[in-house]
Amino acid sequence: MHVEFDRDTCVGMYQCVAEWDAFEKNLNDGKADLRGSTEEDEDVFVVDVPDDEEFDAKFAARVCPVDAIEVYDDDGEQVV
Repeated sequence: MHVEFDRDTCVGMYQCVAEWDAFEKNLNDGKADLRGSTEEDEDVFVVDVPDDEEFDAKFAARVCPVDAIEVYDDDGEQVV
């Protein structure tokens, strides 16, 4: 499972930070950062989700008010 985070879409509400500790506040930019991720496209960051953090990653995606977070299973199908 992996997460794709569109940082350009992020509006800095930080609900994701409260739900999954892979996200952290970047108060200088007014947006969240996805720790340990790599930038695969301009402002699109991707990180693999550890098995024991899948629920938290999905919940972070569900609470994002602007749908900046997408979760994909190992087959590449979007699950959130």
